[in-house]
Amino acid sequence: MNHETYMQHALIIAKKALDKDEFPVGCIIVADGEIIAQGERINTRKAVPSELDHAEIIALRQLEQLKEAPDRRQMTLYATLEPCLMCFGAILISGIGTLVYAYEDAMGGGTACERDRLPSLYSGNDLTIVHGVCRRESLALFKTFYQRPHINYWKESHLARYTLTQA
Repeated sequence: MNHETYMQHALIIAKKALDKDEFPVGCIIVADGEIIAQGERINTRKAVPSELDHAEIIALRQLEQLKEAPDRRQMTLYATLEPCLMCFGAILISGIGTLVYAYEDAMGGGTACERDRLPSLYSGNDLTIVHGVCRRESLALFKTFYQRPHINYWKESHLARYTLTQA
């Protein structure tokens, strides 16, 4: 399995979100070498942005709609941004075996939590985490997002400041 190849697919989805001035997060779920679910971040442009319509949640909802899904422990979820705590919890509960993300979320990333200190629902998953795959490409999307003067979503946040200082 080539993580970079699959992450490129997630980056295409993130670019589509960015083209609509949405927060540029794309996500795919891969099983047996096939993309079986995907999602992009939506509803960040609303007057009151949604904090539930995350790319990972949308992809996980698609996964739930499959009539027959392969063993989730054999699945890999790719995201262009480190999942937040909400999404990370959903990924853990889902039983997916591997998480690969591109760019670290310095403000809200959830993968650094000490899983062994979490309740058994979350700590019982042997999730493998791979970070930094296609980081540069993902970072470029976030820089573009935060440099657009008409975008207000998380404009003055720690993540925006962090992103704009990254090389």
